[in-house]
This record gives sequence, C-alpha cells and structure tokens, in this order.
Amino acid sequence: MRVGLIGCGNISDIYLRNQPHFQNYRITAVADLVHEAARARGAEFDVGAISVDAMMARGDIDTILNLTIPSAHGPLALQAIACGKHVYQEKPLATSLADGQAVLDAAKAAGVRVACAPDTILGPSIQTARMLIAEDRIGQIITGSASMMTHGMEARHPNPDFFFKAGGGPVLDMGPYYVSTLVHLLGPVVSVEARGLIGFKERVITAPSAPRFGEAIRVETFTTLQGLLQFAAGAQIAFSFSWDVWKHNQAPMELHGALGSLRLPDPNFFGGTVELAIPGQPVEIIQTATMPFGQPNFPDATSMPGLPTEIYGTLANYRGLGLEDMAVAINEKRPHVASADTAQHVLQVLLGIVEAATDRKSVAIAAPPDQVKARLRELA
Repeated sequence: MRVGLIGCGNISDIYLRNQPHFQNYRITAVADLVHEAARARGAEFDVGAISVDAMMARGDIDTILNLTIPSAHGPLALQAIACGKHVYQEKPLATSLADGQAVLDAAKAAGVRVACAPDTILGPSIQTARMLIAEDRIGQIITGSASMMTHGMEARHPNPDFFFKAGGGPVLDMGPYYVSTLVHLLGPVVSVEARGLIGFKERVITAPSAPRFGEAIRVETFTTLQGLLQFAAGAQIAFSFSWDVWKHNQAPMELHGALGSLRLPDPNFFGGTVELAIPGQPVEIIQTATMPFGQPNFPDATSMPGLPTEIYGTLANYRGLGLEDMAVAINEKRPHVASADTAQHVLQVLLGIVEAATDRKSVAIAAPPDQVKARLRELA
C-alpha cells in the first residue's frame, strides 16, 4: 500500500522512523501546509515533498496518513475520501460527532477504509490483558481506574498552543489511549460523569529548543478532568486526566474482577509490564519486552535530544502498526482493528466527559452500531 503523509509535525518522525518494521505499506510522499516543514521532513527520510492538493490528485497514492492537528482531521479525511483514498488518521477521529459521522458516511459511500489511532491497542501489553480477560483469569470485571497525570505539553512540544484551546486538553489529546483501551477490553460505554477545572490560567513554553521558549499561552480548556465511566457490561471505571500534576505514583490502569486484578502499563505505548494478582498466589509479572512490538525503542537521542540519558530506549513505540494492520486487512478482506466506527464511539465518550464536566451532569452515551458491538465482543 502506497501512503502519503500529511502533517509533518512532531508525530510524523516516529511514523517515518518505524517504516522498516512494516512490510505492507510505504510512505512515498509527505506534505504540510507549511511546505518548508514537508521539505525538511522529506529530506530527513529521503521522501519526496509535495503539496496537499498534489498528493490528493496522485493516482499512485492509495492511502492518506493524516497527522494534522485535530481540527483538520475531519475535513482532510473527507477530502481524501472524495479522492477515492483510504485514510488512517491520528486520534481523535474528529473534534465533533457530526464531523466524525460525516467521515464514516463518506467512507461507506465511497467504498474506502478509514482507520484511526491509537494503534497501541495492538501492542503486546494490551493484547496480553485482553487474553487474560478472555481466559476469565480475573472473572467479571467490577471496577477499575485509569490515570493520566503530568504537567502538560508546554514542556514537551515546541508549539503547544492547540493543546490548550477548545478541542484540546488532556481528555481529547491523551484520553483516546485510555478510553480506546478500556472499550477494546470491556466493550461499549453507556454513560459518563465528570468534573473539570483549569489549574493554571497561563502556560509558559519550556520545551527544549522551542523557538518560542518562554512565551506564555492562555489556557481555554479544562486541564484536569475526573469522573466515572459506566460500561454496558456493568463495570465502573474511575478516571483522572490531568496536566496539572508534577508527580504521582498511580498506575496508568487497573482492572479489578471477581477473581483477581490486573495492572496495565501506559496505553500510550505498546509494551511494558502487565501484573496479574490472584488471591492466594504470588503476583504474576508478565514482561512484554521480548514479544513482537514490545521491545523498547523509544525515545532516541536523534529525534528527541536533551532528555535525561536514563530515559532513552525505555519505551516501545511502534506507531504505524495500525496502518500495517489496515493494509493487511484490505488484502485479506477482513475488518481492521483500529476501526473508525470504534473511534467514533470513543469520540462520543471523550466529548461526553467534557460535556459532563461543563454542565456538571451525567451524560448518556449512545450504543454503537451492532457491527461495532459484535467486533468488540470478538476482540474481548
């Protein structure tokens, strides 16, 4: 499958860097609204840089890899679909349910595929948890927690403005990893409750080598949101998503069932340690570093200079695995795992969290289509 990448910001590096790991697609061109950014990224990875319009018009590009900012996800996907191309997009699917549904409807009418990150659900840590749940090792899941707490993107991204505007915030930026994981493990969500706040009215850009280092950004969206997800299967999962925390010791995710408990690593990455606790038995520590796509490969000093040396090579980051799965699925005429239908359900949950926090009320989540529920049962 021949892929055109649009959006040559920070995230594009790992997709291009990971290409040698995958056999069924190749990124053959890059584009960006700022053409100099495309030229620089293309030169770095020996890929041609062209305009967005030229990419859409090229008949030798089958699929668009959409790595633009969230507000452009829906419109750019619709443009690609109108040109008869498959789409793999970074999360979220869109920034509104209407835009997300428009993408689904257009893809169905055109007979093309749309997949959506995160593809970390295909990694060995989450797949190991899925297997343990399917084997009934912890029994019926009753409760659990999901926790993503840092001090925000101003220290990590050179141009973090959009993270702190409407359509940004920790729920829409990082929430997809956690909610997608929970949906793939537990099935659909039926309601959400949440409360939110803005911890700091301004943020100061402190990312290393940022051209705007020291510049203040006005915050326009919640930076801490906490609440409860109610799943159709009965489980209740508490969550905390925050960019107002300096340090904590909470596990990224825990699931507690009638027979035992699971502790999962950060769902933003593919590997890590899974812990299984069964009453009366020693805690089973399951390492994924030797499993496919579990070997640490990130970060590296070339793409992310200036980090403490002990951080390098500690995480498994194989973004592009979902695109590989979609390419194989097209050839095998089967559904791909990181489906846009599931991403639309996840988007409704994420927007429901923001709505619940804004209006201080419980928000009902519509049941996904039957084929999505059936697919989630297969995955679970």
